[in-house]
Amino acid sequence: MEKKVIIKNESGIHARPAGVFVKKASEFKSQVEIVFNGKKVNAKSIMGLMSLGLSKGDEITIVANGEDAQNAVNELAALVESGFGEI
Repeated sequence: MEKKVIIKNESGIHARPAGVFVKKASEFKSQVEIVFNGKKVNAKSIMGLMSLGLSKGDEITIVANGEDAQNAVNELAALVESGFGEI
């Protein structure tokens, strides 16, 4: 299960949004990864997510494998598309 989303919040994925994303990703049993420019990181790792250096307008792919993969992808995509509530 995977879905492409565009980073919408002005400051990209800095520490606070990364923390929110990792916390949400960790709620799922599925393995969740983020793919950006050919690099794949564990979405449950704040350091991995921060290492991508994501900015507003970047397109990422959220990939999940496991029993709740559909929910994981949908909820994480919604979080990104909401701009993280503009944190």
